[in-house]
Amino acid sequence: MSAIGLRAAEARERLSKPTFRLRGKAGRLIDLGLILFCLSMLTLMQTHEEWATIPYHVMFLMIALAYGFRIWPILPTLVVLLTVAVVTGFLMYAHYQRGLIDWPELSEILLMPGLLIAMVWHARRRKAAQDALQEMADSQREIFDRERSFFRNTSHAIRTPVTIARGHLELAVRMIEVTQARGDVHVALRQLERMSVLSNRLLALAQLDSGETPPSERIGLRSFVLELGRNWKAGPRRDWVFECPDDAVVLADPAWLGLAVDALIENAVHFTDEDGRIEIKGRASATRCTIRVSDDGPGIAVEDLDHVFERFWHRRPPNGPMGSGLGLAIARATARSSGGEVHALGNESSGAAFELALPRCPARPV
Repeated sequence: MSAIGLRAAEARERLSKPTFRLRGKAGRLIDLGLILFCLSMLTLMQTHEEWATIPYHVMFLMIALAYGFRIWPILPTLVVLLTVAVVTGFLMYAHYQRGLIDWPELSEILLMPGLLIAMVWHARRRKAAQDALQEMADSQREIFDRERSFFRNTSHAIRTPVTIARGHLELAVRMIEVTQARGDVHVALRQLERMSVLSNRLLALAQLDSGETPPSERIGLRSFVLELGRNWKAGPRRDWVFECPDDAVVLADPAWLGLAVDALIENAVHFTDEDGRIEIKGRASATRCTIRVSDDGPGIAVEDLDHVFERFWHRRPPNGPMGSGLGLAIARATARSSGGEVHALGNESSGAAFELALPRCPARPV
């Protein structure tokens, strides 16, 4: 399942809401009111014979409206339709015999019940489709909840033993004098670090998948990009370029936005060597702010562009460690939770580029 942000969660919530129906006491009151209304219309047809067609049509109209809210079981529905059709048909025919209506109007004895039956048929088909959709929504929600619970539980289950193992290995490495043994311990520590990153990202995805809106605050785009630059320049050796001429403002959670952009930069680091060039550039338009992370690495094959944001999907780096397969999924989920999006660009000859776009926050009123 791809990363799911706030909008997807809202769509699932709308899908899972039942269609409005009047049930219980309110429904029984509607039924009783409809019975009394039909009896009053039948009385008017009998007492005001010259205007009989008006209550006749109004009665069928009210039955159709009530059925739209109630959708009775099929047997009571047929009983009501047959009773109304027979009684009104008898009255209409009696009026025709007394010369109160012309013979073409007798066609309504079959026409009006026929129209009502057609409406009942379509209403029941719609209800069946809604019931099937509701069942699918419930099934999808169960799958989603199980996946979220799995990620959360797995993350917590991994984190504790990894932390304990790292602590013991860090103590042990100080006491080991054999160079080979110290190297082996450092390898184990690096693998534990990878497991720690994996558990943290699983937990982050579980939080984003829950549909909860991260706390937001105003973030200056220029200061945010330059702070990222200072942090990353102290790490891997690359030809770093950080640009952001516009100090536009976005509304997001700084920690989550930093996690998303760090994932894009980490991806660029994995696919470049020490002489590689990585550019992080901020741009702003009237409505959106964009952070573009590009590199001069091997690029992304066209057939892979649709898969790079899938969880646990990997592109094998030309050198360096394999990533967790969750960083780009977190970047997209984080952007979507703040009303934005992440897109992958580039091809196999010009390096890769990712753009994270967020709505631009309006300036504060002076």
